[in-house]
Amino acid sequence: MLRKLKLMWQTFGLMAICCGLAAQPHPVIITEIYPDPDNKAGIPASEFIELKNVSGQVVNLKGWRITDGSATATINVSYDLLPDSFVVICPNAALPSFSTTARAIGVSSFPSLNNDADIITLLDHQQVNIHTIAYKSDWHANAVKKAGGWTLEMIDTRNPCGGQTNWTSSIHANGGTPGYANSVTASNADEQPPSLIRAFLKDSVTLIAVFDEPLDSTTATNKERYLIDATAIKAISVTLHTRLRDELMITLSHPFNSGILYTLTVRQLKDCAGNEIGMYNNTRFGIASTAKPGDVAINELLFNPAGTGFDYVELINKSNTVIDLKTILLAGKNQVGAFTDLVPVTSDTRLLLPGAYVVVTRNTTWLAQNYHLKDPAAAAQTTAFPSLPDDKGYIAVLNSQGDVIDELSYSEKWQFGLINSKDGVALERIDYSQPTQQADNWTSAASTDGFGTPGYQNSQFKQDLLLTGAFVIEQKLFSPDGDGYEDYASIRFTMPESGYMGSITIYDLAGNPVRYLLKSAVLGLSGVVNWDGLNEAKNRLPMGQYIVAMEVFNLKGKTRKFKASIALVRKF
Repeated sequence: MLRKLKLMWQTFGLMAICCGLAAQPHPVIITEIYPDPDNKAGIPASEFIELKNVSGQVVNLKGWRITDGSATATINVSYDLLPDSFVVICPNAALPSFSTTARAIGVSSFPSLNNDADIITLLDHQQVNIHTIAYKSDWHANAVKKAGGWTLEMIDTRNPCGGQTNWTSSIHANGGTPGYANSVTASNADEQPPSLIRAFLKDSVTLIAVFDEPLDSTTATNKERYLIDATAIKAISVTLHTRLRDELMITLSHPFNSGILYTLTVRQLKDCAGNEIGMYNNTRFGIASTAKPGDVAINELLFNPAGTGFDYVELINKSNTVIDLKTILLAGKNQVGAFTDLVPVTSDTRLLLPGAYVVVTRNTTWLAQNYHLKDPAAAAQTTAFPSLPDDKGYIAVLNSQGDVIDELSYSEKWQFGLINSKDGVALERIDYSQPTQQADNWTSAASTDGFGTPGYQNSQFKQDLLLTGAFVIEQKLFSPDGDGYEDYASIRFTMPESGYMGSITIYDLAGNPVRYLLKSAVLGLSGVVNWDGLNEAKNRLPMGQYIVAMEVFNLKGKTRKFKASIALVRKF
């Protein structure tokens, strides 16, 4: 009788999974992978994928498939994966090694797991996409584990779409935990809403929308959630465009017109964790054109990064047309004047709108860690980069026809002369309406802006300044007591031209310096410096009047001094 009840329960459970997969997008998930085996590790030296049943019901895996897009392995045996249990999927030849210590299934045509990066998809017996991960070797915790012999493990199995933020190297002494709970298991919930990154036209009536993470397919494919400005253009259908569910293909009722910028707004979409999209729910797009000479300008260049950092070049769209960055290449030149090291800015369709910036580098993570990257979507990562020597060099921007859009032969002598170290200091273009090769149209990025402004307006950008120099304290009285109201004194300045250095010092009424806010810093054309009411030792100063003094100078011998008083008050 007990056996009969057990069989009935298993049958009911299997029927529930068979008929209810759509209700739970991820009943079984990929929780561990081994792309780079090493026979020195304590686990079998074979690639494998670990699956976990998170559905609460029995799942039979017969007919399920694992694919990387080029090779597909099918599970041909009947295997009941119990709730909250694991199973290893490996090549048939490795099955004896794994099955001695863990539950494992051997398959033929096991997809080769690329060491650097790959996309792995788990499909059920009806070919429904159950779970996909797009891993990179950068997900490893350090260079030692990235070199091989360590698995990548999911941190929180309740966050199956977390990507890099939810995966890391195994910390088990054997190098991995195939068939068992991951060694890095911890709470790591996804609490961030999805963001719409960009959109582009596949053809005149098909729009591709790209998001920063996988979406819930039910809300994502609802055509009523998409609005194109206030036009009559409507979404007829919406489908998932990639295995990762982070791109959508929207078929529209009317074609778009060239020369017009449109805005796509999405509403009430959710990510795979159920977070609803917030303020980052719109993006502009238009019909793209091929860049012509002069349309795109080299606007900023880092050719001498600090330490083991990476070069970058920033481009700006000077034209009134939309440029597809897939048609733009960077290049160097050899000694006989031929172009070398041709590097596409991106392999994906990506729009550069009029007045917009893109910063190109080999490592966007390093860039964000070392400079203020206001908009991560303005960065493009390449696998290679033209050689940019530290003393002098050349870089060109070409279109897909090989036409030169812009080019620059730079020199480290263009950096501001009073900088002690030029390592990590970007070279900024002052006015992109002036000739690119004009030496005095380039100078060092301001130290007050972190010596670089990748992806946004240059600190040395020339504007129509109404003043010949200004120094303003926004409030004459401030109270640094942590209540969120006037906790800082904001000191704003504008310079009449680039090339100035300056110092800002706080004095007490006896004339003693109590705080150095800036010391011979390279200044941009404008900036702001905040004072928190602390002295140089970061101790609280007493209430009273203080003098704020600013002195600026440049290599031409121009010097200016500014002075103003300010009152520091505190609550008793």
